[in-house]
Amino acid sequence: MSGALLEVQALHHWFGGLHVIDDVSFTCRPGIVKGIIGPNGAGKTTLFNLVAGTFAPRAGRISFDGHALNGVPPHLVAARGISRTFQAARLFPRMTVLENVMVGMHARSHHGFVAGLAGPAFTRREEARVRGACREVLAFLQIADLAGRGAGDLPFGRQRVVELARALAAQPKLLLLDEPACGLNPRETEEMSGFISAIRSRGTTVLVVEHDMSLVMGVCDEVLVLSSGRTIAEGTPREIQGNAEVVTVYLGADDA
Repeated sequence: MSGALLEVQALHHWFGGLHVIDDVSFTCRPGIVKGIIGPNGAGKTTLFNLVAGTFAPRAGRISFDGHALNGVPPHLVAARGISRTFQAARLFPRMTVLENVMVGMHARSHHGFVAGLAGPAFTRREEARVRGACREVLAFLQIADLAGRGAGDLPFGRQRVVELARALAAQPKLLLLDEPACGLNPRETEEMSGFISAIRSRGTTVLVVEHDMSLVMGVCDEVLVLSSGRTIAEGTPREIQGNAEVVTVYLGADDA
């Protein structure tokens, strides 16, 4: 497992008597896009929440960049270089697009007590730096023209891109995308696929949970398949497409 950015080893999690993650192990190498797929109830989002620190695993180990993540709260997980999006966009609707993205850069800025002691001139320079960096993220995702718009006034597809921008503003080493194509039309899904590929080309590692197979097979270097909380297959998209158990359990077998 040496050389992995993210290592998940013999992970278990349960709620009451329901074992939702059952002995799952995988790695995520730097600079790749890794997909996690599986039917509803497979444990995909729970696995994401374990990596992001929302839940602490009942057993097993999660390490990131050589450091254990077990029991590390979400804000410290983010500070270590992991950023995420959610299935439903969680924007601040009354704030502008730029302000929403600036929230994402909070962990990488020098605002706060020390900045206050440094004086108003430093604070102004720091705010200008953050604004400039966030405008660069908006330009990268081709939504610079929306910077002054209210986030709540945007159509759903644009809100998804704004949430992606906010996650990128944190300058993560690992980006967790939870169903980024959910609710998008085919054109928007294709655009999202392009964004994910562009993010990888900039050196950011991406771990993505997704139901849309065109996105998964088009952008992922590796795919992990879960069913009932257990790993049933892992490999390249081509290997997963040719795996008989995956076809039966997830993609649907031909009964003819």
